[in-house]
Amino acid sequence: MEAKTKDLWVFVETKEDGSAKNVGIELLNPGRELANQQGGKLVAVIVGNNLDAAINEASAAGADQVIAVEGPEYADYTTDAYVTAMAHLIEKYGPTTMLIGATPNGRDMGPRLSSRLQTGLTADCTALAIDEATGCVAWTRPAFGGNLMATILCADHRPQLGTVRPGVFKKPAAGEAKAEIIREDFHVPAEAIRTEVLEVIREAAEEMVDLEGADIIVSGGRGVGSAEGFDVIRELADALGATVGASRAAVDEGWIAHSHQVGQTGKTVGPKLYIACGISGAIQHLAGMSSSDVVVAINKDPDAPIFGVADYGVVGNLFDVVPVLTAQIKKMKG
Repeated sequence: MEAKTKDLWVFVETKEDGSAKNVGIELLNPGRELANQQGGKLVAVIVGNNLDAAINEASAAGADQVIAVEGPEYADYTTDAYVTAMAHLIEKYGPTTMLIGATPNGRDMGPRLSSRLQTGLTADCTALAIDEATGCVAWTRPAFGGNLMATILCADHRPQLGTVRPGVFKKPAAGEAKAEIIREDFHVPAEAIRTEVLEVIREAAEEMVDLEGADIIVSGGRGVGSAEGFDVIRELADALGATVGASRAAVDEGWIAHSHQVGQTGKTVGPKLYIACGISGAIQHLAGMSSSDVVVAINKDPDAPIFGVADYGVVGNLFDVVPVLTAQIKKMKG
């Protein structure tokens, strides 16, 4: 299809309570720069039910315009309802670019939108820019198991679509909510929705972790040595109120569940504090945590690459350093 505007859209996914998920607000940050370079508006697009909270969040995060589609059929994500609503909006308004968070729902919706609109989709991106030669978005994503980074352009079709990993970008600072609000009255009939959510079952599993939303992460790597070695990592995390992370090496060894993995083949994170214990700093791991505000590295190898990105480094055996650090933190907290 032909783009009708130079606007850049960000799909803002919502939680059950109607508030925005982090990744949608995060994407308004690079979205602002890309929209400015494209010469269009930054538009947040929200589909769901009871959307006032998400609309306010998107507006305060810098969106020029918010387009909302609200109805009971959107209360739970279903492929048919969301793809139909989004395709209708895109065909009506004609944006040139759309960013989608690479959540389970975003990864489901993105390719279906791409197929329906006959345009390209770049999945699981970790960097965004404008290609100076073409004016297209340059979508960068890991390829070949994270061993190289591929930059992809969608030169011939619009809109340009891409899913972007949560945690890659920081949320913009909240300001005055002054976006233009457009409420679209669009509904998908029940007979057009082929799936129905009968029940949502939640398990408070010990291994279910929210790395992407964590303010502090304490991660262990190959230097931890065993599953039991993660006990000292967990003790430090408990003392700090932090979430436990891990490198791919530790996960591949079976010492900790994959849900804790940080890196190109795990989660991309951007906490306020990232403590890397016994992690050498392979490029795949660094790509997953390089947006952290402060990085502390603890490693017995003074030449470990992790020290190249660390704000603070301790050269020493983690089993000597971490327990002392944990004890001091507990002492300070009383």
